[in-house]
This record gives sequence, C-alpha cells and structure tokens, in this order.
Amino acid sequence: MLMRRIISGCIEKDRFYQYLLYKEFYSYCMSICRRYCLDNFDAADVLNIGFMKVFADIRKYDSSKLFKLWIRKIMIKTAIDHYQSSHEFLICDELIKTEQVEAGEIIYDNLSYTELLALIQSLSPACRNVFNLFVIDGYTHEEIARLLGISIETSKVNLLKTRQELRCKLQ
Repeated sequence: MLMRRIISGCIEKDRFYQYLLYKEFYSYCMSICRRYCLDNFDAADVLNIGFMKVFADIRKYDSSKLFKLWIRKIMIKTAIDHYQSSHEFLICDELIKTEQVEAGEIIYDNLSYTELLALIQSLSPACRNVFNLFVIDGYTHEEIARLLGISIETSKVNLLKTRQELRCKLQ
C-alpha cells in the first residue's frame, strides 16, 4: 500500500516521494551498480543516472508486475549503457581453450559478498558484464547478445573465459 503511494507520488513528480523511493531502493540498486562498475564513483554515477530514468519513466511501470524487477532492469541497462558510451566496453572475442564447467560446479559458494564483488570487479568490463548478466541476473546468451551488441558465440566464450579466470584466481 505504501509502495503504491510512493509510486503515485513519483508519477506526480513529488520530490518527497522521489526521496522515499530513492531511500527505499538505494542499497538494492547500488549493489547492482557495484557489480557492473569498477569502483564506487562509477557505481554512484550509474545509480544516479538510473534513478533519473526511473523518475522519468515511472509512468511506464506496469503495476501488475514487481516494482523491484522493473527498477533492476533499468539499473542493469543503465550500467551497460554507461560502459558502451564511455568506450571502456571492450569485446573479448578471442577464442580460448577452456575446460567444460560441470553442471553442478559452483566456484563462488564459500566467498563473502565483498570477496565476490572484488573478484568480479577485477574482470575486464566485457567479461564482467557477461558474467553478471548470465550468472547473477539470469539473462540468456541471446538476450546478452542483444543488450551488448555482440554475437551469441562471443557471449558464450566470454562466460567460459571468465569462469576459467575466476577459477585461476580462486586457486
């Protein structure tokens, strides 16, 4: 009920309700931005741009769906756009030999959030984005290819390369 009122207030461009929405979703959205950005400064920039998009497009929100999922998509898209526009986004499309990852293998089980975040941030932007989109955010390789403007094969190779790199760093 309160969330509906906050969203209605944001639709009316009421600064008080915008502040409440920002305060309510700051931590959640910042955790998303941190995964896609190299440092806190970049993450804060992406977060603020993302919230500006949220406030500008809040009329488009479909109230039959979870607001948290809607805002998550905006933050992810904003982070991807940030890298593409800043020319930091490099495509890793060299094919490398990698071991097949077994279906049940999860190499990140015993890591704290901070340790996992540091590992993710040590990756190249292209590999970091593919890893985040596929492993953490649940996008398919087809969706990743469309979002990032790369081939499906490049998405798959980047994911395999990233898993191999993470495996090496963990050993």
